[in-house]
Amino acid sequence: MSPVRHIPNTITSLNLLSGVLGVICAVSGKPECALLFMLAAAVFDFCDGLAARLLKAYSPIGAQLDSLADMVSFGVLPALMLMNCMQSHDAVSWLCFAPLFIAVMSAVRLAKFNIDTRQTTNFLGLPTPANALLCASLAAFVAEKPQFFLADWAGSLAFIPGLSLILGLLLVSEIPMFGMKVAPGHKLLDTKRIVFLILAVTSAVCALVIWKSWILAILLIFSIYLFENLIVSLLPAKK
Repeated sequence: MSPVRHIPNTITSLNLLSGVLGVICAVSGKPECALLFMLAAAVFDFCDGLAARLLKAYSPIGAQLDSLADMVSFGVLPALMLMNCMQSHDAVSWLCFAPLFIAVMSAVRLAKFNIDTRQTTNFLGLPTPANALLCASLAAFVAEKPQFFLADWAGSLAFIPGLSLILGLLLVSEIPMFGMKVAPGHKLLDTKRIVFLILAVTSAVCALVIWKSWILAILLIFSIYLFENLIVSLLPAKK
């Protein structure tokens, strides 16, 4: 086999390595560092699929390795970050383990995704990378800005457990959510993607200028992605 065909799996392995390093940072009480490794994992997760398409280097082991890497980077890591976020704010209770529900539901979603032929360009349910970056940026922002009201919420016994339950259920739901890959013959930018890009860029600029926080920018971007998809799902379907 040509060495070129190993490139996608090598990139996927870097996704896994980034996730493991992120876990180490998370358990060491370094949420910002953990978020950076998650972002690196997300870049590798995008690039391995791109490399596989460009090189036509698809393989059964590649699909399985991709899910295993995603489970660590986008399942275990965000759950640990939310759990540590609660514990660092003196929320001592068995409810601190509630974010582990996200790890379990991420595994279920990844397993479903591997056998679901309907999710080629768009998704059914919240994608694991989007969910992970939302959770990780929340935990990192609370650590970065302890004076912000979200820090008080993180210390409660309701907010993060409730959020974990909602996000976990959204991961395995059948709610349609748009992706950034577009099928041949379809427009690259439709209305919902244009709205998302405008809101995401505007909120990110405000976060960087007003709060001087790149972490808040990520949190707002993925919050907007989630809420826009939920709102669109409630609108009447076009006939």
